[in-house]
Amino acid sequence: MTAPTGRPLRSGKLSAEFLADLLAGLPAAPPELRLPPRVGEDACAIEIPGGVLIAATDPITLSSVEIGRLAVIVNANDLAVTGARPRWFLAVILVPPGTGESVVRDLFAAVGVALTEVGAFLVGGHTEVTPVVTRPIVIGQMLGLAEAGRFVATGGVVPGNVVVQVGPAPVEGAAVLAQEAVGRLGGIDTAMRAAFDRPGISVVEPALLAARLGASALHDPTEGGLAAGLHELADASGVRIRIDRRAVLWFEPGLAVCRALGADPWSTLASGTLLAAFPAATVEVALQAFAEQGYSAAAIGEAEPGSGVRDAAGRSIPRRERDEVDRVLLA
Repeated sequence: MTAPTGRPLRSGKLSAEFLADLLAGLPAAPPELRLPPRVGEDACAIEIPGGVLIAATDPITLSSVEIGRLAVIVNANDLAVTGARPRWFLAVILVPPGTGESVVRDLFAAVGVALTEVGAFLVGGHTEVTPVVTRPIVIGQMLGLAEAGRFVATGGVVPGNVVVQVGPAPVEGAAVLAQEAVGRLGGIDTAMRAAFDRPGISVVEPALLAARLGASALHDPTEGGLAAGLHELADASGVRIRIDRRAVLWFEPGLAVCRALGADPWSTLASGTLLAAFPAATVEVALQAFAEQGYSAAAIGEAEPGSGVRDAAGRSIPRRERDEVDRVLLA
């Protein structure tokens, strides 16, 4: 067996610097690729005769529960933040030898329920029993069609834009940790495992609403939490984002789980939260529209020239190399 070369990689997402270096070595993009692979962008946009095809892909690796449902919703979120409605879903399902048929049936059933929830359909994929994995893994791909060829990119923030948070954080992280680390939560109410449903982790409808309201950029924080999501938004746009810590929307049960397990809520899985950038002149209208539709929303920061993410006092809001869910569960 060939020994690994170069610096060893940590679990979790590749660093932004390493990923940028890898992407820079790819062949030039074809002309029909309107949104190519870039750091911070979770979807691509491909011009086709009928409009612009939007596609996104993501695996579910930090949880062993609800993975069929999570695969659909996480990928639907990545697609919806372009302003396109999720429509067609493909799934690669890998299970280890010895997995019972009922496990795979349950996975397919969960995928079906989630697809109904987001209004999409299973159109293909691959299933396999393989010793390469030690537990079931689902890798999803979601596609949709951008109306009239218009889409929103993560990298659309410009100085002066106001960053709005829709939905609290960390919802997904709280639900996963409540499931996976239940024995370490002491007296914490494990009913918060229902956070997958209430408040839920789908941002499809608020993202589509934000696009209709004229959002300059949209992003859904996932692995790495709210902090990573803000850094991805800033990096993709080439701006600095200055955050008012007091305005951030927190999921209180999630904070309780993080405190019990010694996790940083800023860096804990954050599906269920949407970041949207709006011109300052339209942000109040947008906030009112979110409120009218029953979504909690707050203006939490502003974009300015520069790079990175800082608070109002100028202190850096760091991006951890590893999601706190991953760190806690492997501790």
